[in-house]
Amino acid sequence: MSEPVIVLDHLSKSFGNVHAVQDLSLTIAPGTIFGFLGANGAGKTTTIRMLCGLVHPTSGTAMIAGADVWKDRQRVRTKFGYVPQRFSLYRDLTVLENFRFFGGAYGVPGAELEKRIERLLRLSDLEEKVTAAAGSLSGGMRQLLAIGCALVHDPSLLFFDEPTAGLDPVHRQQIWNLLYDLSNEGKTIFVTTHYMDEVERCTEVGFIESGRLLAKASPRALKSGFRARLLEIDVEPLMPALVRLRDLPELLGVSLRSGSLRLYAQEPEKLMARWRENWPFPDLRLLGERWVEPDMEDVFTAYSQGYDGVLKKSAS
Repeated sequence: MSEPVIVLDHLSKSFGNVHAVQDLSLTIAPGTIFGFLGANGAGKTTTIRMLCGLVHPTSGTAMIAGADVWKDRQRVRTKFGYVPQRFSLYRDLTVLENFRFFGGAYGVPGAELEKRIERLLRLSDLEEKVTAAAGSLSGGMRQLLAIGCALVHDPSLLFFDEPTAGLDPVHRQQIWNLLYDLSNEGKTIFVTTHYMDEVERCTEVGFIESGRLLAKASPRALKSGFRARLLEIDVEPLMPALVRLRDLPELLGVSLRSGSLRLYAQEPEKLMARWRENWPFPDLRLLGERWVEPDMEDVFTAYSQGYDGVLKKSAS
């Protein structure tokens, strides 16, 4: 069995009285597409910045390919590529000039660099943009360029901090197709995202809340961590029903899904049985009901909102 690419052992980071990351321990195997999920401020970016040697851990250790990310940070930085949330390349330089600049910064030999640039231009679909200034590119093209520059030294590990935020569906799909290709080549992908459909594309997912790891498993295993199927109902009028149902003490939460209401309850079968006998809202019409399987949005909701009553204890 291959050694893990990333090993975190009780990693913590505090900024004064703010505990951004708390006692984080996990391992990530080679070739994994690891989705790191959590609400804004949960500790995702701080974790990535520690892994990249940009922030000193308060306690604990983080290792990449067997090297300490802080003590050996100069050596570790040659092993990964990093694509931050915001475009960080040189807008006044052309696409080709950005590639050459970052290749030179990483010490890639000239002859080898030109071969890599040629391949990366094809891979990122930027062959027709080589002379265009980076700042003139569309958002999707700029992100493809950023990914290409992060790959110019051929790292085995890539960090992506919300790589498709604000992009249209076409460029989102294009970037994910590129991530699949990179994973197929054996590269390890560590990605943060708020798009639940993208979480489904990861081979493994970790949930972080208030700096603590709540769960880590494949999307399939996380969805199977629900104690039961979820109840979905059709009600009219819809928005008044949503507001009224949210106030019921027997419901943990309610979400709107494609014109129906999805209910999170510890005992949904008993709740529905009571409603069949006596629907308690005379001004609302119950039109239908069904049982649905949880998806990753349900998983995220349950963990981020603390709906422990719908989760198996073993899932956390």
